[in-house]
Amino acid sequence: MEKRELKEITLKSGETLILREPDAEDAEAIIEYLNIIGGETDNLLFGRGELNLTVEQEAEYIKKVRNDPNRLMILGIINGQIVAIAQISCLHGRRVWHNSELAISVRKAFWRKGIGSTLMQELIFFAKNHKLIRNISLGVRASNHTAISLYEKFGFVKTGVHKNYFCINGEYDDEYIMDLYLEK
Repeated sequence: MEKRELKEITLKSGETLILREPDAEDAEAIIEYLNIIGGETDNLLFGRGELNLTVEQEAEYIKKVRNDPNRLMILGIINGQIVAIAQISCLHGRRVWHNSELAISVRKAFWRKGIGSTLMQELIFFAKNHKLIRNISLGVRASNHTAISLYEKFGFVKTGVHKNYFCINGEYDDEYIMDLYLEK
């Protein structure tokens, strides 16, 4: 499976960000990345040491994503290191497959460099050019004001709340559901 580079971008910091689709050879590095970010922030669905994936499981998942025209996964790479991962996937089922779900994560050391915005642009571009997708949904911790501002910048609106969705160290936090409706 070839590595498909989407683009190369020079960030405000002068660093070069390479955006590309993963291949099975990236599985170990992706697991390492996920274990790192799980311990860097409480804004994810998992914490430090909570992901128990094997390299084989991740490699198989990557192959599934790469072979599915209704999904896109993007790695953000700086100096050969994965610093971000983003994904958009259509829902399954004829009645709902015009809906998609989006997720973005960025290593804490690389926050506020424009990486999240760059990834968001790529995922929205994919959705706008996809024959099925009309809606993009995501979930975000209600207390994650930085992420909420990013999503609102791209036109996402709050459409719902999952009350007490997250429980982190005994503290509950709501999840906002945010949607972007595409004009087609």
